Amino acid sequence: MKKTRGEKLFYIFNCVFLGIIALLALYPFVYVLSASISSSDAVVTGKVILLPRDINFDSYAKVLSEKGIWIAYFNTFYYTIFGVIVNLILTICGAYALSKKRVMGRTAISFFIALTMWFQPGMIPMYLNFRDLNMLDNRFTIIIGFAITTFYVFLMRTFFQSIPEELEEAAKVDGANDLTILWKVYLPLSKASLVTIGLFYAVHRWNGYFWTMILLSDESKVPLQVLLKKLIVEMNVSDEMGNMAVYSKETIIYATIIVSIIPIVAAYPFIQKYFVKGAMIGSVKG
Repeated sequence: MKKTRGEKLFYIFNCVFLGIIALLALYPFVYVLSASISSSDAVVTGKVILLPRDINFDSYAKVLSEKGIWIAYFNTFYYTIFGVIVNLILTICGAYALSKKRVMGRTAISFFIALTMWFQPGMIPMYLNFRDLNMLDNRFTIIIGFAITTFYVFLMRTFFQSIPEELEEAAKVDGANDLTILWKVYLPLSKASLVTIGLFYAVHRWNGYFWTMILLSDESKVPLQVLLKKLIVEMNVSDEMGNMAVYSKETIIYATIIVSIIPIVAAYPFIQKYFVKGAMIGSVKG
């Protein structure tokens, strides 16, 4: 079908507009990378706009030589990996149960679960709850205290409901129970959805710093983002980081930002195909 002149103009405008949006979104990353490998004088005086000036990697050398960075890196990986595993297990179990019409009181249960999305306890009651349960300054608290997101449970429930019931009935004829059906029927069909939700959970875990900052006081347990916040917000770079005439606070901060986002950026291309398939999870039923 031949496109009209208006459709061609709209297509061109759409491409130009989206290209500009993409450049605006990409610029902060390019600037941070350029500033992290530029000299401190070039960054402080505003000479770095797009491309790096006086390229050097001294800031990275100092950041990676800081003992606290590697401890924080390990903690972040620990909270992310084990946290996402717990997130997915509980999300899958909750979504599978709520997707079954035979579950008594399913509507009421769904309502009370959904209620937690609209009304939340707030920061102070949550903190007091953690304190009264003796869960302060504990790694387990960070993993189990934020083990599920209600919205993702309903997304997975909607996807499970879209799977034909005939598959479950055929599995039951062969003697399969609910656990077997979930493991061998539902999960293989849900790879894209699980990877998508897992990515959301992982990004949330990797970038989370507020509650880890509030609940953890031992510096050996804090994740990378808490240390990064300390550098950015408080601008607290210790004298042990090196000679500030060579390494400015700004270049140290930019180098730390790049170091902190490398794992997520490196992992995304390998799961992008699943993310594209699962981007519309829960939008179509039947």
